[in-house]
Amino acid sequence: MKGFATWGAMALMLAVMTGCGEKASTDKAADKTAPGGLTIGFSQIGSESGWRAAETKLARSEAEKRGITLKVSDAQQQQANQIKAVRSFIAQGVDAILLAPVISSGWDEVLGEAKAANIPVVLLDRLIDTADPSLYLSSVTSDTVEEGRVAGRWLAEKLAGRDCRVVELQGTIGASLVANRKKGFEEGIAGPGNIQIVRTQSGDFTRAKGKEVMEGFIKAEAPGSICAVYAHNDDMMIGAIQAMKEAGLKPGSDILAVSIDGVPDIFKAMADGDANATVELTPNMAGPAYDMLTAYKKDGTVPPKWVQTPSTLYLPDTAAAEYERRKDLY
Repeated sequence: MKGFATWGAMALMLAVMTGCGEKASTDKAADKTAPGGLTIGFSQIGSESGWRAAETKLARSEAEKRGITLKVSDAQQQQANQIKAVRSFIAQGVDAILLAPVISSGWDEVLGEAKAANIPVVLLDRLIDTADPSLYLSSVTSDTVEEGRVAGRWLAEKLAGRDCRVVELQGTIGASLVANRKKGFEEGIAGPGNIQIVRTQSGDFTRAKGKEVMEGFIKAEAPGSICAVYAHNDDMMIGAIQAMKEAGLKPGSDILAVSIDGVPDIFKAMADGDANATVELTPNMAGPAYDMLTAYKKDGTVPPKWVQTPSTLYLPDTAAAEYERRKDLY
């Protein structure tokens, strides 16, 4: 009798385990038959800025609109975490992967694994350095060189030939857009030679680091010698504005302020007279990616290798209205 009881318990346990397995399979099948029918993994850099958080928020909402199951992994600005996430998505058998690469190099091996598993990869808001472009299906980014050009041209026009010493807050070193935004800005201010970048340092795209670096710039330069600050993102500029105020300076007038992204706080700063210009980087990168992946999975439509988003300059005259329009998104 004891033996029969043991076998009965084992049989009951097996039945429960089998039932759980069937439920998991049913859930997966339900994902596939939902509108859109795709399960997509998104390896996000992190949430180091308001813009990055908005990109993730929009990725979720745009996926929901299309009936796409989205799995988001926050890498906390570490490439090793992103590589681990991509491998996890491959093991889960997702239909596609979105990758916002924290730096531009070191992706060939893991993207080769995705390619071998027939899982298409779409890059969001940043490109990678690779000798094999077939490792990713497409990319959705702005023209990051043009973003810098727009910022530089604005400053050149604002100064109208006056001499200007500029300090530059760069983003995370190693990211493709950092070199591009620097290159574009230098092209934008090129000409008579009246504008010179006198100091450049990374602020890691964060407010705290932007404030710290700007404090160093102010201490290192003679009083009144800094004419303008150019930041590779708005969050660093918000930190820089705080540093200027604490040093007794009036940002926006004593030191001109131009940056990139278009987050709500920079529009508030412009409305308050503390900043002068921002170049928008739309956070809705995932929407176009979902559309191309849906078409690709449905009938094999091959998307363009690069889908470009616009780089729009915003100035203080529309800042208050733009702040109201954007404040709930970020």
